[in-house]
Amino acid sequence: MAQTHILGYPRIGAQRELKKALEAYWRGEIDQMELKAAGARIRRDNWRAQKAAGLQFATVGDFAWYDQVLNHSLMFGVVPERFHSGVAGDKLDQYFRLARGRAPSGAPVAASAMTKWFDSNYHYLVPEFDCQQRFELDSEWLLEEVREALAQGHRVKPVLIGPLTYLWLGRMEGDPLALLPGLLTCYEQLLQQLSGEAVEWLQIDEPILGLDLPSQWRDAFAPTYAQLHGAAPALKLLLATYFSPLRENLQLAFSLPIDGVHIDCVRAPEELPGAAELLREEQILSLGVINGRNVWRADLALWQRRLAPLASRLGERLWLSGSCSLLHCPVDLEAETTLAPEQRDKLAFSRQKLAELGQLQTLLTRGEKNSQRQPEHPLPKTPAVAVDGLGVEETWRPQSFAQRAPLQKRRLQLPLLPTTTIGSFPQTDLLRSVRRRYRSGEISAEEYRQHLRAEIAETVRRQEILGLDVLVHGEAERNDMVEYFGERLEGFLHTTNGWVQSYGSRCVKPPIIFADIARPAPITVEWSRYAQSLTKRPVKGMLTGPVTILNWSFPREDIHRSETCLQIARALRQEVEDLEAAGIGIIQIDEPALREGAPVRNSDHAQYFAWAVACFRYTCCRVQPETQIHTHMCYSDFNAIMDAILALDADVITIESARSDLKLLQAFSAETGAYPNEIGPGIYDIHSPNVPERQELIDRLRKIAGAIPMEKLWVNPDCGLKTRSWAEVGTSLLNMVEAARTLRKELQPAST
Repeated sequence: MAQTHILGYPRIGAQRELKKALEAYWRGEIDQMELKAAGARIRRDNWRAQKAAGLQFATVGDFAWYDQVLNHSLMFGVVPERFHSGVAGDKLDQYFRLARGRAPSGAPVAASAMTKWFDSNYHYLVPEFDCQQRFELDSEWLLEEVREALAQGHRVKPVLIGPLTYLWLGRMEGDPLALLPGLLTCYEQLLQQLSGEAVEWLQIDEPILGLDLPSQWRDAFAPTYAQLHGAAPALKLLLATYFSPLRENLQLAFSLPIDGVHIDCVRAPEELPGAAELLREEQILSLGVINGRNVWRADLALWQRRLAPLASRLGERLWLSGSCSLLHCPVDLEAETTLAPEQRDKLAFSRQKLAELGQLQTLLTRGEKNSQRQPEHPLPKTPAVAVDGLGVEETWRPQSFAQRAPLQKRRLQLPLLPTTTIGSFPQTDLLRSVRRRYRSGEISAEEYRQHLRAEIAETVRRQEILGLDVLVHGEAERNDMVEYFGERLEGFLHTTNGWVQSYGSRCVKPPIIFADIARPAPITVEWSRYAQSLTKRPVKGMLTGPVTILNWSFPREDIHRSETCLQIARALRQEVEDLEAAGIGIIQIDEPALREGAPVRNSDHAQYFAWAVACFRYTCCRVQPETQIHTHMCYSDFNAIMDAILALDADVITIESARSDLKLLQAFSAETGAYPNEIGPGIYDIHSPNVPERQELIDRLRKIAGAIPMEKLWVNPDCGLKTRSWAEVGTSLLNMVEAARTLRKELQPAST
């Protein structure tokens, strides 16, 4: 009989218990014992859910207080030098210092860099290596969780990030592979420890096997896994890959001295026959047939037909699983009591995906026909128009940036080094309370509208006091930068508890694209117009771009993503034109998810970026040359997608750069000549509660001005300020504005 397991499970808890416990601990409202108890309850519930669904293993090690990559960094002693001073009083607080720059004990410090986990919206903390890196194993947290699960009666399967993927994810000056021998010593010790805990199977994730790997990285796999296999011969190793076809690495994966291989059959169903042929007699084959990245029900009848011959041949050597960790899906559909039955019938969250694995196992074992109705996705109501069928005049502005820039300068009359923010301002407890009261019917729509107008007026007033040059309305009306637009566009379905972890305690609730998309009415125009009426300074209109709305939603599976993206772009183009007609001279169309929607293989990028970039330009190609178009991007490897960024043709781009110590700025620097338009590198990290000192910002701005021509330079934070308090925001922005004024005085004489 085929076996069932998963690669990982959501760790936020069914009601976001982890988020609530973490933030209470950081605020000093609970102690560490209470925090750890909350984590233990989440792990217990997750393991129980897997056991109740009939899975043969409980996955252990997928829990993290902030991030699974950070777990490994602490386990292997990868702690940068700056964290060695002002050290926290215990390991967990030191962990939080690395994650967010501050903890209940220990001195504030610059947090670790953060970036996207392959092509997902999950952010991981980037390991920081140096050429003299020494690794030291401290595996007590993992061993404790293994013992915890064993004591609860579970058959455990711990999960680790593989040594080669871990090194690939990090940053250093030099070749990370030079560190492999020292790191492997820790892995050998860890495998021996797990074997000593009577662990039978260990899952080792090596998703970089789905990338276009340099030859030296491919060549490192065989000796690496030979060494790991020899470290603990009794411990069986399952090599897990996901997010991409393996292609030239498929044979490599199955040739390694390991006991099983997991492949992503959702992303690469075409590789199933080849994998079955390469499987050795002693190996198991784990197939990711349940989509870990989307919420639609699986077509179990289809998988039954495909897998029946293989199930008959392999028996218990066939394992069924999710395509990847279920971290990227909401926890439980049962919490969605407001969805109509015909909507719920089409969906499966993580808890339901566990059940789907059991159902497929039964179908394959008994050879029965699937009696459940299969998911029926909607068909387009309007004729599909391919993005590549659009003409140049439909996706490009008629004037070049060189022609537009002087017209925009004349209209906006901004100083050298103009200061601005990315869009959102703090969402206070009062504001959230008012929103809840409105949604529950306690206050009327008009009362809610007046609350929002008061919030916008206060936000504008504060920005004027701080001395910002370009203002925003603050986005008080928005619960989330994607969900808000989804709620006001036709074609989206919304959940009440469909939360997914983005990073740390930050959770998002992606809307579900259910049908064709259209804009029934203006979305943001009223708020932008009102904010502009309160000030003589320019106020940016704020939109989330079509690519980000697509990539941060659960998409349809019955049409290509490019069709959906163009539908969103059409709706947003109407909004852009209405904002311009309302007198808004700067319109920002955020695309922080442009990079993450691309296939993980660079060789597959061209087709994706062709339609994604065209959809962005489509939203704004009809505005007047005097209207300045901004975009914002964050937590991406900008160097790898510079051609796509150039092709966006935005007048101004703001980017995250502070948390990476400005390393991401290199792609835009004058030395490379890579970016001809204007740019605002974020000069402080908004994801840390630390308030930047004025001199720190002056020094950073001087460094930026040495790389970017000052006439092209904007001054702004890394990202939106929604998650910060007004106390943090006020001081930080004041220091930022004063830093810009200081540099303005230094640079102005040289420019005259």
